[in-house]
Amino acid sequence: MTSSDEDIAKKDSPDKEDKLQPLPGYLSGQTEDDMVALLPNLDEDSEITEFGTDQPEHKIKPLSAAVLLTVLGVVYGDIGTSPIYALRSTIMVVSNHHAVIKQWEVMGVLSLIFWALILIVTIKYVVIVMRADHNGEGGILAITSLTQRVVSDNKIKMILGMIGIGGACLFFGDGMITPAISVLSAIEGLEVTLPQTAELIIPVAVIILIGLFSIQSKGTELIGKIFGPIMLLWFSTIGFLGLLEVSKYPYILWALSPHHAFLFVFHHGWMAFIALGSVVLAVTGAEALYTDMGHFGRTPIRYAWICFVLPCLVLNYLGQGALILSNPKALANPFFYLAPHWFNVPLVVLSTFATVIASQAGISGGFSLARQLIQLGYFPRLRIWHTNAHEEGQIYIPEINHALMMGSLLLILAFRSSEALAAAYGIAVTGTFACTSMLSSVVFAKHFKWPIWKVASIFGGFLLIDLIFFSANALKIPQGGWVPLLLGLVLTTMMITWKKGRSLLVARRSQDSLPIASFLARLPQSRIIRVPGIAIFMTPNPLEVPSSLLHNLRHNKVLHNYVLFVTIENLNQPEAERGHRIAMRQLAPHIFQVIIRYGFMEMPNLTRSLELLKSQKQMAFFDPLQASYFTTQERVVRAPITRMRKWRLSLFTFMLRNAAPTTDFLRIPPDRVVEFAVRISI
Repeated sequence: MTSSDEDIAKKDSPDKEDKLQPLPGYLSGQTEDDMVALLPNLDEDSEITEFGTDQPEHKIKPLSAAVLLTVLGVVYGDIGTSPIYALRSTIMVVSNHHAVIKQWEVMGVLSLIFWALILIVTIKYVVIVMRADHNGEGGILAITSLTQRVVSDNKIKMILGMIGIGGACLFFGDGMITPAISVLSAIEGLEVTLPQTAELIIPVAVIILIGLFSIQSKGTELIGKIFGPIMLLWFSTIGFLGLLEVSKYPYILWALSPHHAFLFVFHHGWMAFIALGSVVLAVTGAEALYTDMGHFGRTPIRYAWICFVLPCLVLNYLGQGALILSNPKALANPFFYLAPHWFNVPLVVLSTFATVIASQAGISGGFSLARQLIQLGYFPRLRIWHTNAHEEGQIYIPEINHALMMGSLLLILAFRSSEALAAAYGIAVTGTFACTSMLSSVVFAKHFKWPIWKVASIFGGFLLIDLIFFSANALKIPQGGWVPLLLGLVLTTMMITWKKGRSLLVARRSQDSLPIASFLARLPQSRIIRVPGIAIFMTPNPLEVPSSLLHNLRHNKVLHNYVLFVTIENLNQPEAERGHRIAMRQLAPHIFQVIIRYGFMEMPNLTRSLELLKSQKQMAFFDPLQASYFTTQERVVRAPITRMRKWRLSLFTFMLRNAAPTTDFLRIPPDRVVEFAVRISI
């Protein structure tokens, strides 16, 4: 290499006059002038070209019987199986204080459950919160992203982000507890008909869960086709069984009056507060209505809830209450005693299928949430398997699957009954409710321009209800409520550590980098040998020369005829805007800068996105499957002066070492990859 070539390949920091300062928010809503200003030493005639239609616009499926059937199977599995254990757990709180359950107490408990369904699920989520979609998407991370877009203060953004991350961590706890409590509660129904099978409940539940988690890698397409019909049969069955009992004891309908709830709370006081910790079990899965809004739109979810799911649930709860009043012995398991003796075993089988569906929704939700956290930069890359070539959303993440399986099995073996598990369940659910209420208040104040008094009165009321439920469940922390709190604390620590570690890596990399403008300015005077072929250099910062290129020059002393600097931008929104998937400009003859954008609800597919470059006249030569991809593998070492504590640096190093390779995550053909190892001290 000549001296000029060596200058280009140097890794030392360039002179101050060569440095370019990155602009904040470089790739978020930039204009062409903004991008040109980033590289002022380049040809002013080079233009930014934005294009890309590989990701279709968010489409809402039209309302139809098929869509409503699918909604039943995907959205309502969790809340639909709550009648198996919710009323029994609440009534048991009362029975622990005195042996005989009085009529007005049963009416009070039923009234509390009914109005929880109305206030939390129907009014809060179905009517109000589901209006706050982010490009059609819902869920805790979608609303967190939306709040950060409507708020300008960075400190408030950070606080809102922490609330969203806290809610997401509790959701993981929910996804771990749901399979355990759902399957266990269904199998417990065997005791009603076959008391001698009591010792088989735990082994059978463990076998079912192991089988459920073992088939996750096969995908949910085939089993998903029967989810809807099974849940239709489930809701019809529990509604009909409840209706039969209500017809025998119609007085139970008076439990819908809120005065029974007030009477129960006023008379029992502290015990009523404790009972609220079990009442919340009736609304588990409410967050799923909001989370799954992006798949179906709000209209099918609303119609299915108001016209079918809610009436069936209410009828079943009322039927259980009527049965307890007419037959106090049914208190042991009112849901299964509601069925005729001959129908008990079929009901157990149907319940098991329903709880498996509820568990599947929680597991799939865990996969989707993990993917979103990875895209947002809060979690290291994980191996993601695509189980359906035509549906990007159907994914399988082995590490998440194994973690959820081990957690669910340990919960079953440790708690050994659905009643005991209820203590852990409530904390996760109510914590997520409270996070959603706080974030929603910001969205409706800033985005929808609601007056402060309206936001305070509505969301202040919802938050008060959420905190009351959370406080009631907090009493159960010694009995199991510590499980989701501990899990949330561990996950939050990991996410904060990963975010901080990555920011330090970026800062350190920027200190040692060579500005791309300097590199291009020196390139014409150098005598670097150009060889045939296409080289794609992955770079996290489009202002800097990729370290992989510098290593290639230092060791191989050649540069390909065609060079692309490719940067992946992870957007703080569900999907990249149509027509703005790719931003491209020519920096020099045969040298191009390419920005590819992905939202946090999308899965990166680099080669498929790069195929879009062929539509541009100046890129007619390009074939992503014939190009060579140059990447770097970062190896972190401790700097003499570090900004991370030793334990946190060790945790970050462990996560970085076990993260999936960038090439796997971006789905780059492995036989086209050249990887350089880079040591970075932080």
